[in-house]
Amino acid sequence: QVQLVESGGGLVQAGDSLRLSCAASGRTFSTYVMGWFRQAPGKEREFVAARGWSATSAFYGDSVKGRFTISRDNARITVYLQMNSLKPEDTAVYYCAARALYSRDWREYDYWGQGTQVTVSS
Repeated sequence: QVQLVESGGGLVQAGDSLRLSCAASGRTFSTYVMGWFRQAPGKEREFVAARGWSATSAFYGDSVKGRFTISRDNARITVYLQMNSLKPEDTAVYYCAARALYSRDWREYDYWGQGTQVTVSS
C-alpha cells in the first residue's frame, strides 16, 4: 500500500520557478515508478514526468521537457517536481501517482495524491 501527499503548489508569475513535493508512505516505495500528472479545467489529465528507481530512468511530457525535472529521495520517501520557466499554460492541479511499471497513461496508475494547485499568471 502506498499513500501520497503533495505540497508546494501556489500562485506564481510567468518565468518563475516552483518545486512540488510528494511525500509517500509505504515500505515498497523504492520499487515503484513515481509519476507527476496535471489537469487543467476542462482538459484531460496530462502526463508530466515519471521516474523509476534507477537514476537514469526519467521521462517527461513534451510540453515540459527541458523546464521540469523529476527527482526522488528514497531515504526521505519523497519525490519532487522542479518547475522552471513556468508559463500560464502550466496552470493546473498537479498530482503525483505511483505504479509498479513505467507508463504515461494516468489510467494505469494505482495510487494517487489529493493534488496541489499551481497557478501561473502572465
